[in-house]
Amino acid sequence: MFSLDLLVNAVVAGVLLGGFYVAVSLGISVTFGLLDVVNIAHPVFVVLGAYTAFTLNGAFGLDPLLSGLVLAPAFFVLGVVVYRVYYTSFESKGESPLRGLVFFFGLLFIIEVALILKFGVDYRLVEAPYIGESIHIGPIGIAYRLLVPCVVGLLMTLGIYLFLGHTFYGRAIMGVAQDSLALRLMGVDPVRIKTVAFGISIATTSVAGALLIMISPVEPAVGYVYIGRVFAITVLGGLGSLGGTLAAAMILGVAESLTSTFSGPSWALAVSFGILLLVLAIRPAGLFGR
Repeated sequence: MFSLDLLVNAVVAGVLLGGFYVAVSLGISVTFGLLDVVNIAHPVFVVLGAYTAFTLNGAFGLDPLLSGLVLAPAFFVLGVVVYRVYYTSFESKGESPLRGLVFFFGLLFIIEVALILKFGVDYRLVEAPYIGESIHIGPIGIAYRLLVPCVVGLLMTLGIYLFLGHTFYGRAIMGVAQDSLALRLMGVDPVRIKTVAFGISIATTSVAGALLIMISPVEPAVGYVYIGRVFAITVLGGLGSLGGTLAAAMILGVAESLTSTFSGPSWALAVSFGILLLVLAIRPAGLFGR
């Protein structure tokens, strides 16, 4: 039955979910939106981040969020290695983007199989004092397992926004997206800049994975659930626009929450993609454009 309290709680939960979605989508906003690299394996790196947080939490009792932050430099190095292999094998030879897409598909399956061999197919979860707790403001209930990922997602968005707009490497990354030849004429190596950008995108998956396993248990194949979402959010917001990514994540989060509350979770993803198609029919460049 419909009630105002139920509606308000659904909207609040949707906003919190949107904050988590933006954390998961930031890396794709950088690689796909700015570098034109279709890293279809991005969600499986998020799952890898979730399992590393699970491992550290189980072995040392380390807070999952702290685990994600501590391991972010290691994921950055992993991203650098992945991009160098991708560049050497495909971009430097002028191969079609389709061949590069096959590379990332292969990487996705390799990581997924490795996780299955190591952890099996059972769902895994982490423990932390705030997981399972909530606060109440009048009739509104706010679960910490959603509040913390939302806040962290917003802080990550702010951090990358400031990095892109106020640092040399950030401006160079924006320059690669606009005109790599002009950037080269100014004495900057576009390949090096793209390597750094790709490393940053994978570093975000360490934190996003920790947030994912805080929200719900994970298993190796859960990344497939997010492949469509992260690309939909990036395209809906406008390629390369962090503000657009944030707005699109909030829209889809609220839409999914309302749909799940009043029509059932099976319709949530369909409604999200329906919104994507409707917006693109009106604004083909997305909400904020490129």
